[in-house]
Amino acid sequence: MQNPDIIKNNRGIALLITLGVITVLITGTLEMNRRVRGAVISVAAARDRLTLTQMTSAGVHTAMAMLIADRRASETDSIQEDWANPEKIAEVLQAIPFNKGRVTFSIKDELGKIQVNSLVDFPKGRHFNESQKIMWDRFTRLLLSMDDSFKDIEATAIINSVKDWLDSGDDDATTGLNGAESEYYQGLDPPYDSKNGPMNHIEELMQVKGITPELFKGINEMSGIESFMTVYGMTRSKNKIDNKEFTFEGKININTADLPVLIAMIPSENPEYAQAIFNFRNEKEDGNYINALTGTTWYKNVPDIPGDITIDPKLITVSSDFFEIKAEAALNDMELTARVIVHREQNKKTKKWQCRVLSWQAE
Repeated sequence: MQNPDIIKNNRGIALLITLGVITVLITGTLEMNRRVRGAVISVAAARDRLTLTQMTSAGVHTAMAMLIADRRASETDSIQEDWANPEKIAEVLQAIPFNKGRVTFSIKDELGKIQVNSLVDFPKGRHFNESQKIMWDRFTRLLLSMDDSFKDIEATAIINSVKDWLDSGDDDATTGLNGAESEYYQGLDPPYDSKNGPMNHIEELMQVKGITPELFKGINEMSGIESFMTVYGMTRSKNKIDNKEFTFEGKININTADLPVLIAMIPSENPEYAQAIFNFRNEKEDGNYINALTGTTWYKNVPDIPGDITIDPKLITVSSDFFEIKAEAALNDMELTARVIVHREQNKKTKKWQCRVLSWQAE
């Protein structure tokens, strides 16, 4: 006959084993559930990211189609056209068949900005483009005057340093007394060389002597250099020099330029002239624009502009070929933005207009 105590002990051990097994099973089930749930969420997130990518791509290509249609209709580009009108863009977007989420886009004219690389006379790439230098001086002094923290920065120092960053074939000779070549940059921590060629990204300006993050990005309510300058605008040059066949004309579209750029374009110390031009091109009556912006001298029709004011013809245009498309998509709790630079050009073989992608960044 078995000892009752032994029976009780066996039952206790069996109970502990049973509880242990149940605990292991529960823990395993919970872990499996967590992993399955995580996998489901991960798959859903991946699906949404893919959909967002498709949505932004659709927005970008719709914007391209608007730009192509615009070029077929007119050689002039301005803020008065459909591609610059949020209401017209919203109408076009209604045709994109996405059942869930939303997509929007905007288009900005890159040639409404100052072309950084046009400060130097490419393709030779050794000397100042004098028309650009004069405009740079007006623009830089305007920007530096907007905040007291810039009072110790000289406009000429920035202009000379940018020129030294771009130029080549001068044996690293420093421009003026306050320029900067590789010798200066090699003394920094970490050291680096001067580019001695055209910039590919606008952020390169922050590597140039004298251009602080505040001056580049802006400070307080003031926009910085990055809002008014571009590295795009390269065209084929008429002459080939040192195996280089490109140049940067630097012409700015007066029909799309922001106010600070307009101020820099006008050969006057009176900013009211630029404001008058800005107001003239935006003037509406019953919701419609009333002033034509065709021809590079339309600004002379502005009532408040003196007759002797003439913008340097080397600085002005009313047409553009380089644009930034910003497409934004949202789905569930996720968002995606695509920033795309396109060059609108005519296909040499088919003669059809197209938009060639120069840069595509997703964020």
